[in-house]
Amino acid sequence: MNRDHVHILFKAHPNTEISKFINAYKSASSRLIKKEFPNIKSKLWKEAFWSRGFCLVTTGGAPIDVIKQYIENQGK
Repeated sequence: MNRDHVHILFKAHPNTEISKFINAYKSASSRLIKKEFPNIKSKLWKEAFWSRGFCLVTTGGAPIDVIKQYIENQGK
């Protein structure tokens, strides 16, 4: 598995504004990680923990086991 990115699997209502959710998640997780591991700031580019971009893939109702297997096999 690649170590330079994160896979997150979540379920959302069809009306959810996914991009707002992802940006809020990235912002909150960045704050918490920097608080718990303050020395990480010296390793960051301009204090940015996450890159600005992201990739969002919908599952179309595929079984959860198939999705997990796909994620686990990324980079192989």
